[in-house]
Amino acid sequence: MKFNELGLMPELLRATTDAGYTEPSPIQAATIPVALKGRDVIGCAQTGTGKTAAFCLPALQRAHATSGEQASLHTLILTPTRELAAQIGESLSSYGRHLDLWHAVIFGGVSEKPQIAELQRGVDILVATPGRLLDLMQRGIVKLGSVKLFVLDEADRMLDMGFINDVKKVTRALPAQRQTLFFSATMPDAIRQLANTLVKNAELVAVNPISSAVEVVSQSVYFAEKDQKRHLLLHLLEQQECQRVVVFTRTKHGSDRVARHLDRAGKRVAAIHGNKAQNARIRALDGFKSGDIQVLVATDIAARGIDVDDITHVINFELPNVPETYVHRIGRTGRAGKGGAAISLCDMEERSYLRDIERLTGKRLTVVSDHPYVGAAPPPSAGNASGSGNGNRNGHDARGPQRSGGARPQHAPQQNGGRPAGSRPRGRRPRSSWSGGGGRGGRPKSVAVSA
Repeated sequence: MKFNELGLMPELLRATTDAGYTEPSPIQAATIPVALKGRDVIGCAQTGTGKTAAFCLPALQRAHATSGEQASLHTLILTPTRELAAQIGESLSSYGRHLDLWHAVIFGGVSEKPQIAELQRGVDILVATPGRLLDLMQRGIVKLGSVKLFVLDEADRMLDMGFINDVKKVTRALPAQRQTLFFSATMPDAIRQLANTLVKNAELVAVNPISSAVEVVSQSVYFAEKDQKRHLLLHLLEQQECQRVVVFTRTKHGSDRVARHLDRAGKRVAAIHGNKAQNARIRALDGFKSGDIQVLVATDIAARGIDVDDITHVINFELPNVPETYVHRIGRTGRAGKGGAAISLCDMEERSYLRDIERLTGKRLTVVSDHPYVGAAPPPSAGNASGSGNGNRNGHDARGPQRSGGARPQHAPQQNGGRPAGSRPRGRRPRSSWSGGGGRGGRPKSVAVSA
């Protein structure tokens, strides 16, 4: 199937061609035609499969169909983290480059004044995190009565982060008659129950089993005592093939400790987590994307905004206690069918986490015992896990408001553009601006554009 078979308008097809897309991913091919017909969708797909385009393209087309009406908010996209909100904003800019639509991105941790000013001028599509959105709703600055399309992205992460009650507050303010696109990488019972309250006669779109790990990613486990993990990590990073690496820890303080250890060893490293200021997170992501930073140490929550090509390795410095999180983590590498490696460091206390991961994925991780920090006895067999690794088991893991048009260079001169005859006037602001704080004069570099 080609993009021109999905029912997209010519302007969106031009944008996908500009972006180098020829064939839609499975989640895009299954979702876009259904969404364009106005049907509700429950989409389940692994990280990196193109979910962003699967909802951004229909949102742009449906918002364009009403753009000649009186100014009103057509689409609300709710997402859990600042990084994801920025990524979606970049995608709207890329895919909507040939449309005369406006979108805004709002999240906490930065000045609200530019965001409020832009919202008061009117936007077609709003991308928001729950906290800032609820705050502005309670103060009467954001009203959702005109929303015709609601997109809930990364619903399972909303649950993990404790945002479910906030999501319910937002949805209660939405019109009962609306279209809903509900996306989640995993579908635990709590998420299924939430989905059932939001959608009506929805089309279920599932791409790849939710328990399956990315097939093109090699998965291995190294056993080591807890106090030896930092040394083992440094040993692994010395390998020539470790060119662009994401290291996962369970806690913010753990991320900082690991980053300091690697920094003292001379590694080009940065940590990213919820305690970091937004501008520091943007600098870290930009440096990682450009190659100036080799190693990005991240918590699971902050990592939801990492959409960087050619990540060679994901290293689980600590195994997650929720096995589905493991699938999210390793999805940072092996994108677009490219190979990648996922390495897990497992100590004695994490053996049960490893068993849960192997049960969920139906695979046994390849054990690597040929390293100088061998420790921790191997766990018992995972029981229900099927398949096996090839190793030795005896050795035994900001964007802000802007025109939904093409991303301009950071210091490009701003332009004033007219709308087509008969459309509602805008004529209020420069075509490129950023409400992420620090005024309207500049904007951050592109963090990511998801296919």
